[in-house]
Amino acid sequence: STESSQVNWPKRIIISVLGGTFLLLGVVMIVLPGPAIVFIPAGLALLAVEYDFARNWLLRMRRWLSSRARRRRMPE
Repeated sequence: STESSQVNWPKRIIISVLGGTFLLLGVVMIVLPGPAIVFIPAGLALLAVEYDFARNWLLRMRRWLSSRARRRRMPE
């Protein structure tokens, strides 16, 4: 098997644990005081390095936030 197709398990495990922890902390901070708006995207960004589902969620969140920002800037 070629080197490009081999999975770097230690890297994948570290990214999964860190990304999952950040994401979980962000979800908890929705209810408790804390910067959930920072931790949730950070967790998704870490997970997006290894997982397509996280990359898709992150892209959807960016699109949603940019559309909300555009609506706020439009004069009524």
